[in-house]
Amino acid sequence: MSNLPAYIFALLSIPLALLYANAIEWVAHRYLLHGVGKKKTSMWNFHWGEHHRNCRRHDHIDPSYERSVFGWHAQGKEALGIALMVVAHLPLAPWAPLFVATLLFTAAEYMYKHGRSHRDPAWAREHLTWHYDHHMGKNQDANWGVTHPWFDQLLGTRVHYAFTEAEAADLARRGVAANDSPDRRPSVPPPAGPSAEEHAA
Repeated sequence: MSNLPAYIFALLSIPLALLYANAIEWVAHRYLLHGVGKKKTSMWNFHWGEHHRNCRRHDHIDPSYERSVFGWHAQGKEALGIALMVVAHLPLAPWAPLFVATLLFTAAEYMYKHGRSHRDPAWAREHLTWHYDHHMGKNQDANWGVTHPWFDQLLGTRVHYAFTEAEAADLARRGVAANDSPDRRPSVPPPAGPSAEEHAA
C-alpha cells in the first residue's frame, strides 16, 4: 500500500472503511452482544436481556429508542459503546483521514438506521429487512449486520423471514394480517423478493 500514490490509497480507504465497519458490526453483534451478552451477569446483557426482549414484546419497537440517547438504557449504552470505538480510531486520522472520516459516517449511519428501525417497524421491515428478521424471525442468532447485510451474505448467516410464508403463518396464528396495522406493518404490498440493497450487493 505504501508504494501506491497517496490519492489511490485515500480513495481505497473509503470502501475499506465501509467493509471494516460492517465487519466490526458483525463480529461485535455475534460474539459480544449475543455471546458474552447472553450471560445475565455480563455488562453486555442489556442487548439480549433488554433490547431483544422489548422488540419481541412490542413488534420490533424498543421504547428506549423513543427516549433521549443520554440515559442508562439500551440506546444509551449502545451509543456509548459506538462513541468509544470511534474515539479508539481517531489516532489514525493523521495517516488515514478518509478512513477515519468514513468510520465516523458509518457510526452516524448506524445510530440513525438502528434508532429509526426500532421506532418505525414498518420502515425497518421494508428498508432494513435483515435487521427486522434478526429481531422478529424465528432465529435471533442470525442476521448480525445492522446497517448492511454484506457480511451475513458473505458468511452465510443471512436468514430471511419478513415477506416469507413463515412470517405470514406466524401473523395468521396471531390473527394479524401483514398490512392491516400501519404503525407496525407496511401499508403497501411487500416487495417480491429481497430488498433493493440485497439485490445490489
